Amino acid sequence: MKKVFLSVLIAVGLSIQADAQKVFSTDSKYDADVKVFVANSKYDADLVVFKCTSKYDAKDNKGLWFFVNSKYDADKKVFFVDSKYDADLIIFFSGSKYDAAWKKSSKKHLMY
Repeated sequence: MKKVFLSVLIAVGLSIQADAQKVFSTDSKYDADVKVFVANSKYDADLVVFKCTSKYDAKDNKGLWFFVNSKYDADKKVFFVDSKYDADLIIFFSGSKYDAAWKKSSKKHLMY
């Protein structure tokens, strides 16, 4: 019984960690999972992002990102491009975590 409980506990813990949005900003577009352009308006964005100060606040695929210092700690590696035409995803950085949300759900798969 203890083994079953421990197995379930580990599986739940891993599934919660898999949805976290720990992001690493890479210097090379070839190392990136997603190319990102930062828009000047949230109305132009596919995703409104809030930068969290704690990795524990960055959960699910809702635009709550925590930037890590190592690509090995990241769930996704992003490269910031200068043109929206080169981007896979257009984001807008919000000052409020309550604004963080997908505007185009068709691109959600990019951050899973």
